[in-house]
Amino acid sequence: MKSLFALLCLSSALLAAEPPKGEPTNAAEAAAQVAAKKAAQEKSIDERYQAWVAKLSPEAQAWEKVLQGQLGNFYLPLHKRDKIAGKSNAWDFVKDDPKLPRVLLIGDSVSRGYTQPTRQVLAGKANVHRAPANCGPTASGLKNLDVWLGEGKWDVIHFNFGIHDRATPAADYVKRLEELVVRLEKTGASLIWASTTPIPDNPAQKQTAASIVEKNALAAEVMKKHGIPTDDLFGAITPRLADLQNPNDVHFKGEGYDFLGAQVGEAILLRLK
Repeated sequence: MKSLFALLCLSSALLAAEPPKGEPTNAAEAAAQVAAKKAAQEKSIDERYQAWVAKLSPEAQAWEKVLQGQLGNFYLPLHKRDKIAGKSNAWDFVKDDPKLPRVLLIGDSVSRGYTQPTRQVLAGKANVHRAPANCGPTASGLKNLDVWLGEGKWDVIHFNFGIHDRATPAADYVKRLEELVVRLEKTGASLIWASTTPIPDNPAQKQTAASIVEKNALAAEVMKKHGIPTDDLFGAITPRLADLQNPNDVHFKGEGYDFLGAQVGEAILLRLK
C-alpha cells in the first residue's frame, strides 16, 4: 500500500510539474511563440491596411504604393497602424486645392514631427506635402530625390539634411548638398533651406552637439553661393531647448514641434508672397 501510495504521489507530482497545454517548456519554445504571435499580429494589420487601401481613390492608392517602397521597416508599420486606426499622420495623402500653391517638406524625423503643425499654420493658404520617407542623410537624398519630387510642380520646397550627416566628412557633405541643391533648382520652385536643429552630446551614439554646428556652417556657405534663404530653426529653438526638446534626445515634445511648425509656416508664407 505504501508503495502504491508513493507511486500515486509521484505521478501527481509529475503531472503538477508539467506545464499547461500550449505553454512553452523552454526558452526556445517561448521565443518561437512570441515570434509567431507577432507575425500573426503583423499579418492581421497588413490585411486590414490593404483592405483600407483598396477603398481609396486611384491617386491615394498610388501614394500609398510610394510610401510602401520608401518608409522602410520602422515607419511603414507605424503608418499602417495609424491608417487602420483612422489616425492622421505626416504621410497623409494630400488632395490638392488647385487654387493654392504646392509646398514640399523634405527632411528627417524632426521634419516629420513638424509636418502636421506646418499644415495647420498653412491651412487654406497652401497644399503642404512631405517627402514619402524619413529622408535621412544627403546620400539618401541623392538616391531618392526624384521619387520624393514626383511628377507635380512645386511652388516652394523647404528642405534639410543634417542630423543623419553628423558623421559625414565635411567635404562629402558639401559635395552632396551642392548636388542636391542643383537638382532642386531645376524644379523651378522657390527653395528654403532649414538649418538643422540642435542635438545633445551622446558618446554612446557617437554624436556631438558640435557636429551640427559644423554642418550648419557648411550648409550656410552652400546656400549663400546659390542665393537660397535659410529658415534658421537651430537659432529659433536653441533658447528653448530645456522646455521643448526631449531629454538626451534629438527629437522634440509636442510643443516643440508646434513651435517649429509655426516657424516653418511663417518662412514658407514669406516665399509665397
